[in-house]
Amino acid sequence: MILQSSGCEDMDRLKLVEHERLILQKRLDSAKIQDERNRLGQFATPPELALEVLKEARIHLRKGTDVRFIDPAFGTGSFCSAFLRVFSENTINVIKGYEIDPHYGVPASELWSDYPVDLHVSDFTLAIPPTTEENKFDLIICNPPYVRHHHISNGNKTRLRSISEESGGFRISGLAGLYCYFISLSFGWMKKNGIAGWLIPSEFMDVNYGKSLKEYLINKVTLIRIHRFEPNNVQFQDAMVSSAVVWFKKTEPSSNHSVEFTLGGTLANPKLTSRIPASVLRDESKWTRFPVSSTTRIVKEHRLGDFFSIKRGIATGDNHFFIMTRDQLISWGLSTEYFKPILPSPRHLINNEIRSDERGYPIIEPQLFLLSCNMPEQEVQENHPNLWRYLQSGKPDVASRYLCSHRSPWYSQEERPPSPFLCTYMCRQGREKDRPFRFILNHSQAIAANVYLLLYPKRELSKAISNNPRLVRAIWNALNSISIEMLLEEGRVYGGGLHKLEPKELSNVSANTVADVLKGFVQFQPRQLGIF
Repeated sequence: MILQSSGCEDMDRLKLVEHERLILQKRLDSAKIQDERNRLGQFATPPELALEVLKEARIHLRKGTDVRFIDPAFGTGSFCSAFLRVFSENTINVIKGYEIDPHYGVPASELWSDYPVDLHVSDFTLAIPPTTEENKFDLIICNPPYVRHHHISNGNKTRLRSISEESGGFRISGLAGLYCYFISLSFGWMKKNGIAGWLIPSEFMDVNYGKSLKEYLINKVTLIRIHRFEPNNVQFQDAMVSSAVVWFKKTEPSSNHSVEFTLGGTLANPKLTSRIPASVLRDESKWTRFPVSSTTRIVKEHRLGDFFSIKRGIATGDNHFFIMTRDQLISWGLSTEYFKPILPSPRHLINNEIRSDERGYPIIEPQLFLLSCNMPEQEVQENHPNLWRYLQSGKPDVASRYLCSHRSPWYSQEERPPSPFLCTYMCRQGREKDRPFRFILNHSQAIAANVYLLLYPKRELSKAISNNPRLVRAIWNALNSISIEMLLEEGRVYGGGLHKLEPKELSNVSANTVADVLKGFVQFQPRQLGIF
């Protein structure tokens, strides 16, 4: 079916349908609990954003094209509505959609029944793409379901990985979300020189599972543009993800190809813009550096991983049960024999330097203690009645939790020694008094939970510190002199401006400041480390 250009009357009718669609969307969303929508990755595209995306799509498409349009995750038709309004002056050849959930798909079919919309209430990943070029599509626009990998069943994941590799030509990591499979599978639906615009989480630009998707975007198709919204500007009020719009054309890239990176503002009026050569992108693991960073990078003569083994703090299994205050110990009649001092979360840690008393306990309030006992249950029951009573009080709820159920005994903890240097694991930029990521100097024997990263000096550096204890403070000062920009660049960012640093990411941060400090100690011979 072919729809010719619309007149003013048709445009007014479209506005009325869009009004009805928004009412329908609100009603359908409210009929589902938030947890179910999160699990199924159902986050509707805001109408203003949908209109922006389709206006840019019109720029990328060849003029005079009889447009064949498909949305593989149709929902109630946010992109369809925008498409009909933006492309009203073009000849619209086909509008096709897939919606897996009848809760949205059936009402949407009724809503668009007067328009040339071929909507299938079925799973796009099970659909067979057209076999002839003329039946493929000029334009794919999609906000694919944001289903995290752990919500994809193993059998379905195996199927998806197999057909995605066959279609898109790249193997997707088992840790990838469902949106990566949608992008790969769409390759078979696109015409040669067809345009695709994907509204997806920007995390693929930084994380390991995004590596194969980035290789696809650089080598298999011609990547046109990536626009990243500012993390504080969340596009989906019910999903705290940082979003990006990715544009590409189904054609092999030229040898001197470059990609437009934009950040902030709107698609039409971004705050920052730069063009990055594809050759630079091939060697860059974190694309979120652009467009803020230039293509000329600071040379990292040394990385923190050269000097430190960096690990996450321990995961207790249940902080509320396993971590106690001194008053709680007293109330249960428990001694500190089977408890270790542990630091509070960063938001309760006022100072970045932790002093120690003569027992190795941190001089902070309140002092916290982690239950750390490997003694068999029978021995606890026979010899430590108060501890046994406390363990029994929590066993029905705590012992069956994932981490605890995989430990023997269930209340035992990881062995993790205290570290003199710690770094906070996450932050929201602008909410901290000092720096978004804080380096902590720990003089005590307190260990830390997994809200911290622990920096353990490697063997030779540890020897150097033993020979010259003044190095500890000098190294701490050097860590704090690392620029905020370097830390943020190596980390990752989520919706609402939440920044995180994983151990490997912190290990990759430039340690030139640390190296300079070490070279400045006349008593210290840099060659001891074997990296100078």
